Amino acid sequence: MNDATQLKPPTRPVYLKAVSAVTPVGLNAEQTAAAVRSGISAYDESSIYNKRFNPMSMALLPEDALPPLNEEISEEMPGLTSRQIRLLRLSHLALDELMAKFPSIETLPIFLSGPEKLPEQTQPCYPQLIEHISKQSGVKFHEKHNVILPFGRAGGIWALHYAMAYLQAGYSQYAIVGGVDTYLDLYLLGTLDAEDRILAEGIMDSFAPGEGAGFFIISSQPEPFEETSLNITLHPPGLAAEEGHRYSEEPYRGDGLAEAVTSALDKANLLPIQTIVASLNGENFGAKELGVATTRNSDRLNPEYEISHPADCFGDIGAAYFPVTVALTAQGFLENTIVSPVLDYASSELQHRAAVCMSKN
Repeated sequence: MNDATQLKPPTRPVYLKAVSAVTPVGLNAEQTAAAVRSGISAYDESSIYNKRFNPMSMALLPEDALPPLNEEISEEMPGLTSRQIRLLRLSHLALDELMAKFPSIETLPIFLSGPEKLPEQTQPCYPQLIEHISKQSGVKFHEKHNVILPFGRAGGIWALHYAMAYLQAGYSQYAIVGGVDTYLDLYLLGTLDAEDRILAEGIMDSFAPGEGAGFFIISSQPEPFEETSLNITLHPPGLAAEEGHRYSEEPYRGDGLAEAVTSALDKANLLPIQTIVASLNGENFGAKELGVATTRNSDRLNPEYEISHPADCFGDIGAAYFPVTVALTAQGFLENTIVSPVLDYASSELQHRAAVCMSKN
């Protein structure tokens, strides 16, 4: 954390300028959105076997789709884990797309959502992650105001919160928000397999581990309307903590997500919500809090709202979830396949919960 996380909470919206997304169903935002819209799934039996000697079902990018690791990084830190290396390669591919869409951008701060540290696991993020993403991709970030949030699924919305506060304080007109994650790590998979959480034959209440990366650029100022521009507003997020999360001894009531959703709706003042984008991954655990959140805010939702849970297609992509779904929403708005306004929410494994409203201008 640094000073950017100590700023006053944002009270004004920001405007989306460019998006990127890399997932197992697409190597860019357009491909990923088209695949999700068509219901294409990347789930497949992997070469990794669970404790019952059945193959784990995962959603992974082909190895040859990712750029090679920068040799300077491998020489500087020869002890990087395979997971850390994959984070760099995934980020590289997504940032290539982003910079192609917004090539004239100045050196900006990045607010990055990274893999979540779970109990009994080593920390998957490392202090040089942003520095190495910059070296790997060739994209220069601000030297001082970058933020890494190892919060998992909800981390992208928390990153947006801090980026919006940064812009509101007048430090810059633009900022990059992103997220990257992969479950392709034998220690992590073994830990989750011990809890019977990974999709495989005979394991029903489970999820398919995935991977991905997404980045987007926000601006504090709206720009003149153009048919080819995104013209999307992101409103201040609602943030909360769930005391009864999966690894807590407190009772699980779903209060955290309900609080985050209520806060996001209050700040956006958009009624009624037409579309909900959910971080559900196939496990029953997350369904309860979604029910609590929608019940408590039912008067602010269209009774016939649409709900999307794209993990059905590309698996659970962890910390990449929100930046990727921002790209999906942007494509949906451009193609008139998603109805505005949208409520996007995310729940992490631990306490972090967050929600944000997006609207088409």
